[in-house]
Amino acid sequence: MDRQLIAGDAGALAQLMRGAGSVVALTGAGISVPSGIPDFRTPGTGIWENVDPMEVAHIDAWRANPERFWSFYGERFQTLGDKRPNGAHLALAQLERRGLLDAVITQNIDMLHRRAGTRELIEVHGSIATCSCRSCGQRVASAVVLAQLRDAAVPLCGCGQPRKPDVVLFGEFLSAAALERATQLAAGADLLLCIGTFAGGLSGRAASGDHAAPRGRRRDRHAGPDAVRRSRGRPARR
Repeated sequence: MDRQLIAGDAGALAQLMRGAGSVVALTGAGISVPSGIPDFRTPGTGIWENVDPMEVAHIDAWRANPERFWSFYGERFQTLGDKRPNGAHLALAQLERRGLLDAVITQNIDMLHRRAGTRELIEVHGSIATCSCRSCGQRVASAVVLAQLRDAAVPLCGCGQPRKPDVVLFGEFLSAAALERATQLAAGADLLLCIGTFAGGLSGRAASGDHAAPRGRRRDRHAGPDAVRRSRGRPARR
């Protein structure tokens, strides 16, 4: 498989997209940094620089100490709630509307692709849109939980059990349905755009044939957000 980095080369990216029968984007934390959301591991600014994820973002932490868990996640919900899509999110949504992009697979929970208008969206790590009760199954909007957190350290369901955000925590499995759909899309793509992340697990799994046979001419391209923004004005592919 041909792997070539593209850093800001919008023309080359547009040419690849015009020649591809199926284009899928895989996005990670880096795409949302221009929206004011730090990534996880950048020295000095990453979220996990100042807190141990095993203590605040692991399923066992939620079970053992929901108050500490929600102290972290309540602040995270507040921080993400007012963020807006940047040019890269909007460009991907526009490419989809023009028929140049088949889907976006994202590792992000921030809902910025939704807010940008992407329709075919697979959120493999879930999102902050809702929270659920693992006891009775009730699901509520995150706004309900934020309202609860103004008066309580732990948002409780009507059944008395703590609610959990509908995101995949450390120690949890990915949604089988989301992973299956993401793998199918990645395996069937002629061109996989990796934005703010690396192809790694998803494209590697797709290429291994675990779920679907890959197309031999599929190319992975690591494109920066600027290249994606500038490529959206190019002619439609044939």
